[in-house]
Amino acid sequence: MSCRRFTERVAVISGSAHGIGRACAERFAAEGADVALLDQDETANREVAAICRGHGVAALQLACDVRDSGAVEDAMARAIAAFGRIDALINSAGIYAGQCIEEVSDAAWRELLATNLDGTFYCCRAAIPAMRTQGGSIINISSMAARAGFTATAQYSASKSGQIGLTRSLAVELGPDRITANTICPGNTRTRMLDQVAQRVGPRFNMSPDEWLQSRQQACPLRRFAEPREIAGVAAFLASEDARYITGQAIQVDGGMELR
Repeated sequence: MSCRRFTERVAVISGSAHGIGRACAERFAAEGADVALLDQDETANREVAAICRGHGVAALQLACDVRDSGAVEDAMARAIAAFGRIDALINSAGIYAGQCIEEVSDAAWRELLATNLDGTFYCCRAAIPAMRTQGGSIINISSMAARAGFTATAQYSASKSGQIGLTRSLAVELGPDRITANTICPGNTRTRMLDQVAQRVGPRFNMSPDEWLQSRQQACPLRRFAEPREIAGVAAFLASEDARYITGQAIQVDGGMELR
């Protein structure tokens, strides 16, 4: 990566150990940002931190369950103590359940919303005071499921739609402080979560996981899945100077799936 747009900037990424969060961590580090990496998977997160340091930047790995507001506050305080600022916050931590609505227990509903929506809120709330000093970018990783209905996706869609609403309000409230807030809505992306979806949803359509994945590729106008690095590229753009007049948007990065 020859472009170093984020030299002397700091990016905080939740869900940094895998998938889109990991790709964002590597992309921002490659472009010169020091990174604070929040994830429960300490082993994988340590590997990501080592890769980031290979780009010549500082990487702080922080064990953090985003469902726990106290843990988020502590992790953000440690990031600020280490780097003195936060320029970009990327909220990528998330889970998927794959249950039809009548199968969703109260506990399952609360767990998914706590991770996907509460966790996003906690990270934003903890980071914003530091970001007000110099401005910056909040980028929430939502899903195309926020804007379209799918079988066995009710609580996931609700959480991802909630992220869009949160983002829009943040854009209005934080605009005077030069903080932009945007949401990325990826389509099917090659991650562990996509494999989990295939395992749980495929059989509901009398398909093997592989058959379901093939059907999803064929349903996409581009006839393929997104790669995590492609979502990370959009996140990097939204955090760059080229995107300083873009805020409150939910940007669909789905290969044209919403057109079908």
